[in-house]
Amino acid sequence: MTVRSVGAPRQAIELLLSPVNNRQLANLCGALDENLRQIETALDVAIARRGERFTLRGEAAQTAVASEALQRFYAQAKNALSIDEIQLGLIELLNRPVRNISASGGAAPALLTRKSELHGRTPRQVEYLKHIQEYDITFGTGPAGTGKTYLAVASAVDAFERELVQRIVLTRPAVEAGERLGFLPGDLAQKVDPYLRPLYDALYDLMGFERVGKLFERGAIEIAPLAYMRGRTLNHAFIILDEAQNTTPEQMKMFLTRIGIGAKAVVTGDVTQIDLQRGQKSGLIEARLILREVRGIAFTEFQKEDVVRHPLVARIVSAYEAHSAALAAVDNDGQHAESR
Repeated sequence: MTVRSVGAPRQAIELLLSPVNNRQLANLCGALDENLRQIETALDVAIARRGERFTLRGEAAQTAVASEALQRFYAQAKNALSIDEIQLGLIELLNRPVRNISASGGAAPALLTRKSELHGRTPRQVEYLKHIQEYDITFGTGPAGTGKTYLAVASAVDAFERELVQRIVLTRPAVEAGERLGFLPGDLAQKVDPYLRPLYDALYDLMGFERVGKLFERGAIEIAPLAYMRGRTLNHAFIILDEAQNTTPEQMKMFLTRIGIGAKAVVTGDVTQIDLQRGQKSGLIEARLILREVRGIAFTEFQKEDVVRHPLVARIVSAYEAHSAALAAVDNDGQHAESR
């Protein structure tokens, strides 16, 4: 396969895939070129194809990655490539090296779950998994889609399967996006269930529906609103507090002091999506300030580069960050003008 510049430098490259195999080319491109569209969206490039010849247009760095992606996927395209394989492959390509080596060195943790291929796909995800295994309390913060909750649940399942803990306890505050429990129909259990659904979904994916149901019956897995944690001491348990940005400082302190002998806790949240009432402090923000220097507690702060969802999600996060920065700049300019 060959790559050469076309037209204006640093604007377009031409890629020739070889040896030519029409079946592999079809698998690479996908139905109606859907796989190519995924690469275009993720890398912000334009791809034109004639047979085994591809012309890539965009910024030089992006077209170079797109060229490498096409070559890699072509080598894997002896069978049909799914959208999941394309999207996850692009994430790994943009976050090298990740599969076997973490950013700080050492092997990436292997997790004992139903999904044998599960592993950290970015350096921070690998670091996060290592923190969870090595520390008794781990904070994972950052944008949506970075795997904070899913990897925490996977680590809990791994610890349970290896008999390092006797049960899994998952909790989150029942506060979401301007809604309150009183607006939802049904009894208390029916009211809180939608808030806990992401935790159920992760468990079903990692352990299977039937096994999770049996473990619920035995009490080996428990999912409950944060308010139910008050007054308890959780020994030999893997505890996850999800959506922690919606805790008050009092609730966060209450949760952290529930941790008993042989227990491990993970706290996850996104401080840019706080749904508390205006003027109310977030327990997650306060905890990060107070506990930063406490030995035995680890912090992983994910960035938009760690998003492991549809390729557009990372660009959406970037757009919101740029918008917030622009608003902050306008506010600062206004304050300076008033002071003058």
